Amino acid sequence: MSSATDTSSSGSGVVNWLKWLVVVALVGGAIFGNWFFRDESLLYRVAALLVVAIVAGLLAVTTTQGSATWSLLKEARTEIRRVVWPTRAETNQTTLVVLGIVIFFAFVLWLLDSSLSWVVKSVIG
Repeated sequence: MSSATDTSSSGSGVVNWLKWLVVVALVGGAIFGNWFFRDESLLYRVAALLVVAIVAGLLAVTTTQGSATWSLLKEARTEIRRVVWPTRAETNQTTLVVLGIVIFFAFVLWLLDSSLSWVVKSVIG
């Protein structure tokens, strides 16, 4: 019984591998085509690149890894909708606090650098 599942999983593994090979070939062909037809109109080259990218993306989504990635992206979108974003006032307050701390520590580091520089100059002469 395990040999039947092993055969089907290895068969789908080969199919996934071939799909990824086609995706890589499409992307490589698009890059080569963009270079080869560099004298053609930019509009045509961009349109061709978009078409190849869409086809390669659709083919990649049909693989096991591609469908898992697509599922992850959909779940991430759902999670982003659940996030409670800060209000504009909270964002401004946090930005001002961070800016104040950065300025304070910049002053402290400048003071430390100046003091050490003065000590070194007085020792060296």
